[in-house]
Amino acid sequence: MKTKTVFTTGLLTILPLAVTIYVFYIIFNFLDNLIGGLIESVINYRIPGIGFVSGLLLILLIGFIASNIIGNRLINFFDRIFQRVPITRGIYVSAKQIIDAFTVQGKNAFKKVVLLEYPRKGLYVIGFITGQSRGEIQEKTAEETLNIFVPTTPNPTSGMLVLAPRREVIELKMTVEEGMKVIVSGGLFSPGDFNEKEIAALPENTGTTRQ
Repeated sequence: MKTKTVFTTGLLTILPLAVTIYVFYIIFNFLDNLIGGLIESVINYRIPGIGFVSGLLLILLIGFIASNIIGNRLINFFDRIFQRVPITRGIYVSAKQIIDAFTVQGKNAFKKVVLLEYPRKGLYVIGFITGQSRGEIQEKTAEETLNIFVPTTPNPTSGMLVLAPRREVIELKMTVEEGMKVIVSGGLFSPGDFNEKEIAALPENTGTTRQ
């Protein structure tokens, strides 16, 4: 086996761990310097790690406050303020959208992962069902229509809303989280049997055609 191949394999193996450690290192230093500096100015003594521990306790406190009705209203109040201030709006809204996309709130908005023949026949994109079309949209279409969100790669917080007939939508077995990983990785991540079973089930591979 070539040295280059061995080195590449080792690098790809250790990279996720290194990134994880680096992120925690940044968070630790940030909290320790920010909150630890404030504590040091009060007690006039430096305690290594006190800022990090205090930061974790502060996060737990905020989580506890946000979990009750009064606290939730207070959080929503500040949320509306940050979304209206021109200086913070762009950064705050973008960060919130990215976080929501990978949390329970974002995943609950997406009901199923699907394949959709788009933007033309023979090409497929991964999308997420957000619901069934209603009101005027459904009344103006000849058949049942689904709302499909087709995210962009590698940033899934932006994308397109495609209204597709249910018969044109191919449901996948992968979870919403797995679908997100495929989008963010640009297709480098492929969960389970996606490459074999699901692709084999496509119309071209089964000999069936849509009307």
